[in-house]
Amino acid sequence: MDDTLLALLRAVDTPTVCNAIEVAEGKRGFNAFTRGTVLSSVPAGPAIVGYARTAKIAAAAPPAESPAVIRARRMDYYRYMAGGPSPSLAVIEDTDFPHCVGAFWGEINATVHRGFGLSGVLTNGVMRDLGDLPDNFPIIAGSIGPSHAFVHVEAIDVPVTVFGLTVASGDLVHADRHGAVVVPAAMISMLATSIEKLRATEKLILEPARQPGFDLAKFEAAWDLFEAART
Repeated sequence: MDDTLLALLRAVDTPTVCNAIEVAEGKRGFNAFTRGTVLSSVPAGPAIVGYARTAKIAAAAPPAESPAVIRARRMDYYRYMAGGPSPSLAVIEDTDFPHCVGAFWGEINATVHRGFGLSGVLTNGVMRDLGDLPDNFPIIAGSIGPSHAFVHVEAIDVPVTVFGLTVASGDLVHADRHGAVVVPAAMISMLATSIEKLRATEKLILEPARQPGFDLAKFEAAWDLFEAART
């Protein structure tokens, strides 16, 4: 992904990317997106765009494995997060969902991942330390809570499912306060053109609707053009 496309994707919201994928595919029915409501640590911030680095965590109960095994896996996790292609984001499945209790994402862990160069986080788990999280590191999470409980890493570099969306390591993910979407690999090179086509099509209805004197007759004329142009 070149810098121009990256800048464009960071400038648009996730609903726009969902629509642009349909434009690129020439049909409706694309469904690789999250379900349900998410929480954003920076609701007005830019979208998170990057190649997924995946892991699974749990926190409701103490780990059954030895402390040495848990510590070793945690360091393996950080080595994994610090490597790989850029731009990147962490996609973390909390296996306690929908009863997540332990915040893996607070000031320290978010700052460490930001230092590694990751763009942000998508997780169905818990975040905390609101107000102390690093700048330019959005966290899209399932809930907010005060404690880390017994949080520990269970698996690294595996397919994960977050809010109904299955993500594999290396998938291109776009996420913001609306949720997240996995961009099909075959569509990446077409996204810029599709976004511009989408914007042009939306103007057919938005521009007349914003003008004084807009009425049903003008709507019907604009809608005919809009329907003919959109996917």
